[in-house]
Amino acid sequence: MSKFSIMQDDKVCYFCESPYIEYHHIYKAGNRKISDRHGFTVWLCPDCHRGTYGVHGKNGHDKDMALKQAAQAEFERLGHTRQQFIDLIGRSYL
Repeated sequence: MSKFSIMQDDKVCYFCESPYIEYHHIYKAGNRKISDRHGFTVWLCPDCHRGTYGVHGKNGHDKDMALKQAAQAEFERLGHTRQQFIDLIGRSYL
């Protein structure tokens, strides 16, 4: 699997720019392969990924939603339609 992101070029944490990173699929569960294929991924440090306020943490909902919205916005900015996004992911986050 080639790890690429439509969200970032540098391999640093998307939120805090830490160089200690983990690969994160923005849309999980049944959409992991779609996330890989379309670059709906980012690099996150362990705290921004799995910490209390990280995207998988108990207080990380806002951060998770911000990533979902930013990825959809970038997908649309790259020339795709909102309906194309919905057809891939199943719903709009914008």
